Amino acid sequence: MLQPAPRYSLRRLVLVPTLLSSLLVLTACGQSTAQTAPAAVAVEVGVVTLSTQDVTLHTELPGRTVAFQTAEIRPQVGGIILQRQFTEGGAVNAGDALYQIDPASFAATVQSAKASVAKAEADLQQAKAKASRYQQLIQQRLVSQQDYDEIQANFQQRQAEVAAAKAQLTSAQIQLDYSSIKAPISGQISKSSVTAGALVSAGQATALATIAQLDPIYVEVTQSSAELLKLKKSLASGALGQGSTKVRLTLEDGSQYPLQGQLQFAEVTVDASTGSVVLRAEFANPQQLLLPGMYVRATIASAVKSAAVLAPQRGISRNAKGEATAMVVNKEGIAELRLVNASRTIGDQWLIETGLNAGEQLIVEGLQKIRPGSPVKAVPFQPATTSAAQVASKNGA
Repeated sequence: MLQPAPRYSLRRLVLVPTLLSSLLVLTACGQSTAQTAPAAVAVEVGVVTLSTQDVTLHTELPGRTVAFQTAEIRPQVGGIILQRQFTEGGAVNAGDALYQIDPASFAATVQSAKASVAKAEADLQQAKAKASRYQQLIQQRLVSQQDYDEIQANFQQRQAEVAAAKAQLTSAQIQLDYSSIKAPISGQISKSSVTAGALVSAGQATALATIAQLDPIYVEVTQSSAELLKLKKSLASGALGQGSTKVRLTLEDGSQYPLQGQLQFAEVTVDASTGSVVLRAEFANPQQLLLPGMYVRATIASAVKSAAVLAPQRGISRNAKGEATAMVVNKEGIAELRLVNASRTIGDQWLIETGLNAGEQLIVEGLQKIRPGSPVKAVPFQPATTSAAQVASKNGA
C-alpha cells in the first residue's frame, strides 16, 4: 500500500522557485543601481598660481620725535631783566636778542678798564723813551750796567701792565655783551620763565626759556635686541639682503607723514632695563607737523628676501589648533590640504616660509564647496570688479 507524500516536501518544491525568482530580481536591481549611480562631479574653484619674487621686509617700530637741537637759555651775568625781546612760542634766529639785563654797571666797568689801558699805555711810552736814552748812554759808558738793567726791567713791566689792562677791558666788554642775552641757535622758543624786573644770576639752575630746532627733526624708535640679533644673523647667512635706510612715519591719528626720513644710526649699547636698542632717523619738517614728544610709528625697510613666495590672504585659513592651512590643486586635479608657515603679512598677502611652492595652484575661491580629496576644476581667479556704471545703476535703483 502506497504512503502519501509528506506535506513539507510539497512546500519545499513551491518555495525553491520562489527564492530563485527573488534572487534574480535582487541581482537585477543591484546591477541597475550600480549602473545608474552618478560619478563624482568636479567642483569649479578659483585658483592663483604662486610665483617667486624679491620682497622688501619692513619693520614697524614705536618711537617719539626729538628736537634736532635744544638750547636752554640761561644768563651768564647777574642783574635785573629790563626787557624781554621775543614773542613767546615764535621763531627766533641765531644771534637774535632775547633779554636785556641792566647794562649800567657793566658799561661803567668797561669805561674804567679803558682808562686803565690809557694810563698803562702812557706809562709804557715814558718807560720806552727812557730805555731808548739809556741804550745810547750805556754804549758810551756814561751809565752803569745796573742802572741800564733797571730801566729795561721797568720798560718790560710797563708792557706787561698794558697787556693786563687790555685783558681787563676785554673781560669787561664781554660782561657788557652778556647783558644782552642772544639766541645760540635758530628754532622755536618756549614761553619765558621770567618777566621784566626779575633778578637773575649767572649760571642759575632755572632756564629763562628753551629753543628747539624743529626742521629737521629726529625720530627715535626702539627695537628689541632679540629682533636685531635675528636680523643680523639672517643678513650674515645670506638668507636676507640689506634693506634701504629710508623710513616712513605713521602719525598718532593713523595718517601717513608725507615725507620720507633717513636712518642715521643705531645705538651701540642695549638698554638693560628694556632689552632694546635705539634707532634714530632724520626727517625734514618744513610745515612743523612734527613736534618734540609726539608718539609715532616708523616703518623701516630692514631687509630684502629673494625668491619669496607670497599667497593671497583669502587663500590662507586656520584650523582648530590655530595652524595656518591652505588648499591647493594637485596634479590629479584633487583638492589637497597643506599646513603652511606664514610669517608675516605684506599688503594683502602672506609671506610663506614653508608649505607652498612656486608654480602650485592655490585655491582662493569656492573653498566652502570642497573638502580635502574632492575633485576640482581649477579656473584662474578673477577678482570681482564693480564698474562705475554698475555703481551708478545700483544707486539709482
